Amino acid sequence: MTSQSQMRSAHAISNPTLAGIEKRWEAMPPQEQAELWMQLRDRMKVDWNEMTLQEKKAAWWIAFGPHGPRAEAPPGEWTKVWLYTAVGLGISLAMFLLIQSFARPPPRTMTKEWQEATNEYLKSEKTNPMYGVSREGYTGPGFIQSKSAKSQGIKLEPDE
Repeated sequence: MTSQSQMRSAHAISNPTLAGIEKRWEAMPPQEQAELWMQLRDRMKVDWNEMTLQEKKAAWWIAFGPHGPRAEAPPGEWTKVWLYTAVGLGISLAMFLLIQSFARPPPRTMTKEWQEATNEYLKSEKTNPMYGVSREGYTGPGFIQSKSAKSQGIKLEPDE
């Protein structure tokens, strides 16, 4: 008594079934794909010298061919990726500039003059004499990190 799979493996799959499988595979219903793959799997259990060249090619193509997740990207896909990325960056830049145009100017404490005055105050108060600006021989910038008020367009005195 022989099993169903042994009976199927006894004979070759017809050439019309395997002809042009590369072109037809994606359009085939999943049930037909599964049946064909099962027939080929059963055929691969026999000695490969008994398999036809058409069966070998079809088995390889179904297992490793460029279909499904291995399919090549459609033409123009990278153009779309670059285009959508550029559009996204453009929208982001426009939003940033719009928000910046309504922003307040930096506070007057963020001017070079204010920060120089802060350094002088800290030196006069002898703040952090071991490592800070009031240390003997200190030559670093201290708290200066900004441009002058004139270059930033900031008024130091409040309007009266």
